[in-house]
Amino acid sequence: MATAETYYTLPLPVFEKPVKILIVVAPYYKDITDNLVAGAQAITKACGVEVEMIEVPGALEVPTAIALAERQAKFDGYVALGCIIRGETTHYDTVCNDSSRAISLLGLQGACIGNGILTVENREQAKVRADPMGQNKGGHAAAAALHLLALSRTWATQTKGIGFRA
Repeated sequence: MATAETYYTLPLPVFEKPVKILIVVAPYYKDITDNLVAGAQAITKACGVEVEMIEVPGALEVPTAIALAERQAKFDGYVALGCIIRGETTHYDTVCNDSSRAISLLGLQGACIGNGILTVENREQAKVRADPMGQNKGGHAAAAALHLLALSRTWATQTKGIGFRA
């Protein structure tokens, strides 16, 4: 069982310059996503990060909203939050795979995103994973976005000359 496992968590990054994060949440299961948001907000607050939050209809719209913000707004990173609970049809697989794939593609294009969209078999699994005092997957997603942002800022200060290496 995942709750019995021990794991290492990186210390939260420290930023010299201000950071602005957009939390994009699909509140379809609002009680679950409220907990994900609480966990994410606690982590961003601990890092002194400015946060803006928007809601979208569902998990499939989360990556689209992030892509729009990446092109049209001034955010340093993004936290994707939502919950997909398996139902009776293959729609679950489509939503899980397509939202995850789109978020991954945005990340590969340079967006600093923490993916906190839960993909679970039942509501009880979602509750455990979303609980800020439990598995805190919302907090973990925020931390992931902040770690990627810190890495991006570290590498952004380095220059790579033109031409051949000596």
